[in-house]
Amino acid sequence: MFSFLKSLFSGGNKTAEIHEMLANGAIILDARTPAEFKDGHIPKAINFPVQTIGANISKIKKMNKPVVAYCQSGIRSGAAVATLKSAGIQAINAGSMYKLDAIMHE
Repeated sequence: MFSFLKSLFSGGNKTAEIHEMLANGAIILDARTPAEFKDGHIPKAINFPVQTIGANISKIKKMNKPVVAYCQSGIRSGAAVATLKSAGIQAINAGSMYKLDAIMHE
């Protein structure tokens, strides 16, 4: 029971999962606005603002890769991940851009 609660509230071992997905060629998806993306983003990230994810599902599916999503705080990337998962795309919410950057440099 404790491990279930821990995974529910802490996200389990999300850092290891993100490392594995990135090592296997995952797409890095920035769910922020184009203006935020232009002001700075994770290298190699693609920008699909959260409100456009549904309209771009077919493009993302054609990439045939898992997705690691981030935004400013983790809220928009969480919504993006929910949409991606409901479309059958393997996806994980990395939270903020700064958190993902730190994970990538571990």
